[in-house]
Amino acid sequence: MDDTTTAQPLAGAALAPRPPARLSVIIPCYNEAPNVPEMVRRLDATLAGIAWEAVFVDDDSPDGTAAVAKGIAAADPRVRCIRRVGRRGLASACIEGVLSSAAPHVAVIDGDLQHDETLLPAMLALLESGEAELVIGSRHVEGGSAAAGFTTWRARLSEAGTALAARVLPMPVSDPMSGFFALKREVFEEVVPRLNGTGFKILLDVILSAGRPLRVRELAYGFRARQAGESKLDATVMVEFLGLLVDKAIGGILPLRFLSFAAVGLVGVVAHMAVLALAHGAMGLGFGPSMALATLVAMTVNFVVNNRLTYRDRRLRGLAMLRGLALFYLVCGVGALANNGVAALLLEGGGLGWGLAGVAGAVMTVVWNYVMSATLVWRAR
Repeated sequence: MDDTTTAQPLAGAALAPRPPARLSVIIPCYNEAPNVPEMVRRLDATLAGIAWEAVFVDDDSPDGTAAVAKGIAAADPRVRCIRRVGRRGLASACIEGVLSSAAPHVAVIDGDLQHDETLLPAMLALLESGEAELVIGSRHVEGGSAAAGFTTWRARLSEAGTALAARVLPMPVSDPMSGFFALKREVFEEVVPRLNGTGFKILLDVILSAGRPLRVRELAYGFRARQAGESKLDATVMVEFLGLLVDKAIGGILPLRFLSFAAVGLVGVVAHMAVLALAHGAMGLGFGPSMALATLVAMTVNFVVNNRLTYRDRRLRGLAMLRGLALFYLVCGVGALANNGVAALLLEGGGLGWGLAGVAGAVMTVVWNYVMSATLVWRAR
């Protein structure tokens, strides 16, 4: 794509010294290059007469999203772009974008053009008047709709999340799964130390982290059909959503990633026992070979699920995935040996029964595998 075609200043772009922005619009992106110029054009039209800025936060999209945004930013000082390398996730992108700005009010809107940007002036007016601390673009209040932008599967996923979230929220919100909202900066600065920052549901994280009921207004809008690109919403988003609720319920005592890693380990145990039963019990293979096969399958299952879920933001692909799998085998192999050694030591010298010794060895193995996997297999770049 020739960026020079998008680098012309739009009508209304200030070439003289600009007044401070009253509103920062944070736009998390991944593979949204075709939508960036249109997003800027729409913001320019709907926010005429308002000092605003747009911050595109791009997770190193292979389609050149950052290059397109920076091409526009080179000519329009209201537009900025943060290109994140080695980091992924909508929630963390929103947090980074808000923290990079200084406007007294911030809005979050998806980069896929499915949200109705024409609500932004009304959102800003509610915040500036003090009538609300948080304004949510809602598909579920009277006048709102989501039919045009959702497949049947996505609609069911969103409905399930909304129903579950309604049971834990400190105040009534019809669309806590919305990705379109605006809030006062002081509210964000208040909650940001407590934000989980993982997954896709940043609004829910903000509400649950506030520690008090916020003054909320919801404005109806129609969720549009996607203009270009592909949806990032899939079943793993719901798993991340459930993990966020668990994290808030236990007060963040344990890292959410560790909880996910441990839960995936239970999946590996099930796979291990199923293969052992099939190979040794049903097919009559010797116990030793059956155990080896079951262990290999369990480690492979753990790696695949962790790569897809626990380390979704650092997902390995291609040759990197094969190298990661080999390292994961090594890490888990050392962990298994350590498990046996710790259990034996506690059984013989620590005075523990075999049950407690076995549990202690298993806990140590989970911690070892988690720490080493994060350090060696899915290390942050």
